[in-house]
This record gives sequence, structure tokens and C-alpha cells, in this order.
Amino acid sequence: MTMLPALRAAFGERLQENVPLAAYTSARIGGPADALIIARSADELAETVTRLWEMDAPYTILGGGSNVLVSDKGVRGVVVLNRAKEIRFETGDPPKVWAEAGAAFSNLANRAADLGLAGLEWAATVPGTVGGAVYGNAGAFGGDMADSLIEAELLTQNGRERWPVDKMEYGYRTSVLKRSTLKFVILSAEMRLSHSTKEAVRFKMTEFVAKRKSSQPPGASMGSMFKNPPGDFAGRLIEAAGLKGSRVGNAEISAVHGNFFVNHGDTKASDVFELIKLTQKAVMERFNVSLELEIELVGEW
Repeated sequence: MTMLPALRAAFGERLQENVPLAAYTSARIGGPADALIIARSADELAETVTRLWEMDAPYTILGGGSNVLVSDKGVRGVVVLNRAKEIRFETGDPPKVWAEAGAAFSNLANRAADLGLAGLEWAATVPGTVGGAVYGNAGAFGGDMADSLIEAELLTQNGRERWPVDKMEYGYRTSVLKRSTLKFVILSAEMRLSHSTKEAVRFKMTEFVAKRKSSQPPGASMGSMFKNPPGDFAGRLIEAAGLKGSRVGNAEISAVHGNFFVNHGDTKASDVFELIKLTQKAVMERFNVSLELEIELVGEW
């Protein structure tokens, strides 16, 4: 990478080089990043990205790594690992919570439950970070970010901006950010809550967690691989096509849930990618339905 000397000068000891990314993804798959920088606060994240913009350096933001497939060749440029995790609750009327984008969403939901605050029970089963949830309109069990978000703070080339939920133009697992060519990074989010009791919130969360465990496989996976097509479920189509249990290398379409691909150890991203193409081809041939990826492909493909 020709920019490494300039990056070393700009970031000093914060810059790590040739870092394998598998450990930073929920699927435990992925080749090396040319360079990696950890941001431990929203301010540090904003400062890091601003400097990368000034240098015109290519970069990728990585949060919890739950909805990404990193290529075996890795990621060229800089990976900024978002570890900005501060969370602040306001327990007035109405209550709300502010969280930095790198906070684990399930941890946030559990902390709300401990305070007897309802509204994010659905998030207890959502992998990944607050920033990823804002970006992709994460949801489960009838709840999603479109209903929970008050506003998000973004860094754009105009500086730090507050975007109310309406500006996100949320749709099913998508947002204006996901569709945009705007240069931005999500720094934090504020979400609405409501007063309840710890017992009531925990009861609801326990139900959701039990449902999730009974219907989804344990182990290293990437969450839902495909978006549900209108009026149907990707998992149902994959099962009906007879694909559950199919394998390429050590990557398997889960026998528990067809929309989950499981890493059985030392799996290559290329194996998962072949399984994706096999699934899309079979479902198209059988049902004339085009399955759209819910995960994002990251790196060189």
C-alpha cells in the first residue's frame, strides 16, 4: 500500500499493519487489512475519519462484523474498527438513551431492561452495533430502528450533523444512507424508550431470546444472509429448494434455519460466496425469485 508511510506519520502507534480480520467478524472469516486503526470514542472516530478524508485514503468502517463477509484477499486501505461504546440513559418522561455507534446493541437492550425501560426488547437478539443498526434499519420480532430512533449524529463533509429519523428514509433493512454516495460516518444515536418494570421487560426479552435460540443455529454465522422477498421468507424458499445442509468446503447452509450460513472452522470467504451463488441460482430456477443479500461483501472480490 503506497500510502503506508503517510499513514504511519499521521497515526503513529495507533496504526496496525497487515491485520487479519477474521477475529473481528461474527463469521470468523476474512483476510488481512492493509492497515487498521481502532477508534475508542465518537470524537476519536470523527477525528480519524476526518484525517483519512483529508489524506484521500481509502477506508472501511467495521463495527461488530455481524452482517459482513470479508473476502479472503482482505481489505485494501484502512479499516477503522469502531469501538466507541459509551451509553447514557435519561430516565425522565419520556425516557431515552444515547449511545455511541460502536456500542453492542444487545448490551444496550439489556442495560435498558435493568433500568425497567421498555422499547428495545427486540434488540436483545440483534447482533452487531448501534451504528450498524442505524445504517441498515435492523429489526426483529416486530421492532426496528425506524420505530426506535429519535435522531442520529453523523459526520459528513459539512461537519457533524443531527439527522432525525425521518431523514433516514427507512425501508425494510435499508436506509437513505445505504443507498447514498454521501461520504459519512455514524457517530451516535438517540432512541426512545418508555417506563415499565424490570420484570416485564425481562419477561418479553426472555421470550424473544428463546424464540431466536430455537429457530437459529449456534456457532459462527453472519446472521440473515438474504433479505426476505416481499410476502415471503428467504429461509422458507431456501428450505423448499432442498438446500438446507448444503455445503461448500466448511461453509454450510444451516439445517436449523435456511437463511443462516454456518462456519464449521477454517472456512474460506470464497466457499461462502459459492454457496450464496448456488442458493440464488436454485431459488431463481425453482421459484423465479431473486434473493437479495442482506449482508455486505467487504474487500476485494
